[in-house]
Amino acid sequence: MSVTPGHDDAALETFPRLLMQHAALRPKRPAMREKAYGIWQTYTWAEVAERVCALAAGLAELGFKRGDRLAVVGDNRPRLYWSVAACQCLGGIPVMMYQDAVAQEMAYVMQDAEIRFACVEDQEQVDKMLEIQPGLPQLEHVIYDDPRGLRHYNQPFLHGLDEVLEMGRIHTEHHPDFIAGEIGKGSADDVSVMLYTSGTTGKPKGVCQTHAAFIAAARGGCRFDRLSDREDILSYLPMAWVGDHLFSYAQALVAGFTINCPESGDTVMGDLREIGPTYYFAPPRVFENLLTQVMIRMEDAGGFKRALFAHFMDVAKRCGADLLDGKPVGMGDRLQYALGDWLIYGPLKNVLGMSRIRVAYTAGAAIGPDLFRFYRSIGINLKQLYGQTETCAYVCLQPDGQIKLDSVGTPAPDVEVKLADNGEILVRGPMLLKAYYRRPEATAESLNAEGYFMTGDAGFFDEDGHLKIIDRAKDVGKLTGGGMFAPNYIENKLKFFPYVKEAVCFGNGRDFVTAFINIDLEAVGNWAERRGLAYAGYTDLAGQDAVYGLIRESVEQVNADLATDAKMGDSQVRRFLILHKELDADDGELTRTRKVRRNFIAEKYALLIDALYAGKARQYIETQATYEDGRTHSVAADLRIEDAATYPPQPRKAA
Repeated sequence: MSVTPGHDDAALETFPRLLMQHAALRPKRPAMREKAYGIWQTYTWAEVAERVCALAAGLAELGFKRGDRLAVVGDNRPRLYWSVAACQCLGGIPVMMYQDAVAQEMAYVMQDAEIRFACVEDQEQVDKMLEIQPGLPQLEHVIYDDPRGLRHYNQPFLHGLDEVLEMGRIHTEHHPDFIAGEIGKGSADDVSVMLYTSGTTGKPKGVCQTHAAFIAAARGGCRFDRLSDREDILSYLPMAWVGDHLFSYAQALVAGFTINCPESGDTVMGDLREIGPTYYFAPPRVFENLLTQVMIRMEDAGGFKRALFAHFMDVAKRCGADLLDGKPVGMGDRLQYALGDWLIYGPLKNVLGMSRIRVAYTAGAAIGPDLFRFYRSIGINLKQLYGQTETCAYVCLQPDGQIKLDSVGTPAPDVEVKLADNGEILVRGPMLLKAYYRRPEATAESLNAEGYFMTGDAGFFDEDGHLKIIDRAKDVGKLTGGGMFAPNYIENKLKFFPYVKEAVCFGNGRDFVTAFINIDLEAVGNWAERRGLAYAGYTDLAGQDAVYGLIRESVEQVNADLATDAKMGDSQVRRFLILHKELDADDGELTRTRKVRRNFIAEKYALLIDALYAGKARQYIETQATYEDGRTHSVAADLRIEDAATYPPQPRKAA
């Protein structure tokens, strides 16, 4: 079947129409690739359109109706992306869910979204559906992509995706115009997807976004960065995250570029090198992990290589970002940088799989300026964007040549940004949510009388009109002495160090700042092994004297940097401890996008916070932790608490 494509934006107002246009204009160009069994499989735009239409017809045969919700759960897989488009062809609403969520988390979302149909990846996700199905009387059909391990599952509501595709093809033989007619009924104002908020402060809410909103965000971003149908992107971030839906789905359907799905989460780095994407997106945590791996490898290198790396990284830090931005740089530095590119930066980018990157973005949390500077200094055009689930991840973008390490850029095309009297960031534009699902009060509360969405973030504009984010407005506070306390700002500085995986700071209404630290087990373990330090696991390693000394050095370097900050000089970390367990989403301490649930942690570990401020040197604690299969176990430790050196606050020197 085919739909006659329009060639103007107004005619291409829904995602199914965009898909059919690409199938007509570039039928043999690669739309998607997937690595399976070590081999890259390619699907052209014509093949994707045919399978999407067949899957849509199969869903209709099962009873899927306009307005129904389809839960989509699994790793990034072409056929799961097809299920999103197939659902939209029928006027349904795909509800994206995190694949690593435990069954009861899924049950909450599926009840809240009133799910009748689910399309899941594999046996693991099917087992979760079977566990929660008795409590979900509205769930009628579960479709699975990968049949491995499911041969003896005989529940009548389970269907293989291949089976549904074949049902759809038979349906199309008898009703050849059905899907075209359903696509024709769609409008720009229809809800195209439901994405749930991360739930940092309460239960997640379903954000209803329209075709018009996501297409406006995608078109604006494509124009801004001159994205074409020749781009390659690696789609590896959770499909339930708004960033993936914008970059791997909406922008691909607007621009017509190729989506590449890795074989598994464990092979992402190797697959990244093989694909060599031209366009790349990752949250700060991914860039932090990549840098940690680089630093670990350099510490294992010989003395000459370490000295060479240190020398040329100093050169890169001095002039790399200016060269990338086209700013004037002296001939001596240019020659040194060119040599460094041949010896260090080029091979490093190749190892990271970033040799072909033309544009890279990070978002989802604030990125530390030092981390940001590192990537730009070696020639990777890393930029920041700012947005929320409610804004299609589209509020501010950084223009090429105008990159500031501590800003998120200027308002994106067609977006208005202003500040409330209390510094809260307010935004308005075509990318705003239509509603929170079944929460009219929450929807009304999120928009002010002028139609601006209230982001909950605090920030300010600099003299060049670039927006700088301080922290979540509700998290910005003051020390008893009057100094500003912005915990996320401090935490990001701490997480720049490869040995610090996570940090949580406290200080609002207190005399000074304290911190919980999670060490990075791989980085610190590697460091310990080179020094002959034996350890039995995370808890044992975290409590060792040498590890505390290592972390104290990092904390004190952050304090020295904060001392030069006119606004944050009073917020140096005076006391800290290393937690006995890693903060985990399964334990409710992090969201599925790895954002710290600050209030939950403060309540759960109140005993440790009290000990930090009471001047204690040690504190015993016993904590329940959760395995991936849902079983719990107890983790106990007698934690030591250390003081860190602080420095007299002083105004920042001019650059």
